[in-house]
Amino acid sequence: MDETALIHSAQNGDLDSFNTLILRYQDSVFHTALRIIGDEDLAQDAAQEAFISAFRSISTFRGGSFKAWLMRMVTNACYDEFRRQKRRPTTPLEPETSDGEEMDSPRWLADPNMTPAEKSEADELEHAIQHCLDALPTEFRAVVVLADIQGMDYSEVATAAHVPLGTIKSRLARARLRLRECLRGFEELLPSSFRLEGERN
Repeated sequence: MDETALIHSAQNGDLDSFNTLILRYQDSVFHTALRIIGDEDLAQDAAQEAFISAFRSISTFRGGSFKAWLMRMVTNACYDEFRRQKRRPTTPLEPETSDGEEMDSPRWLADPNMTPAEKSEADELEHAIQHCLDALPTEFRAVVVLADIQGMDYSEVATAAHVPLGTIKSRLARARLRLRECLRGFEELLPSSFRLEGERN
């Protein structure tokens, strides 16, 4: 069944169709939340909240990019999580394992075929990228994650972030500039092929 048919079925109360849609996007939703929040457990919470919101609101979906609509849910869930953290400032937004130790890198990033040296380099690169993302204002971080990590076009990002297209272009330009400046401090870690995407829309 294609996506449009699944959406229509889900809007008519078919839970299996909704679950099929979620399975298609669960990795993208989680990875988006992880990049925005920077903590695996909180990202899982935000992703779960996004799916609950999507289930409750799917009858309001009126067409266009379903991915962008779903990403609006996860972006909002991440913002809600940040607001909760501000009310509980003692909770660190640092990646940790279940026993409280800092994670070397997210489990989803691990490649079993990597040599120990390659894994070490990948861990360092992951930390560098997340460090620079974390340094961005939340609204900048969200748009650069949606555009440059999720590969969404500007109109989809505008839908997901719920701001005008012109604002998206401005935020992306400024976010990419800040990221480039930050990542210059980690140039030895970056592969030669690595670059932030330029104006492509």
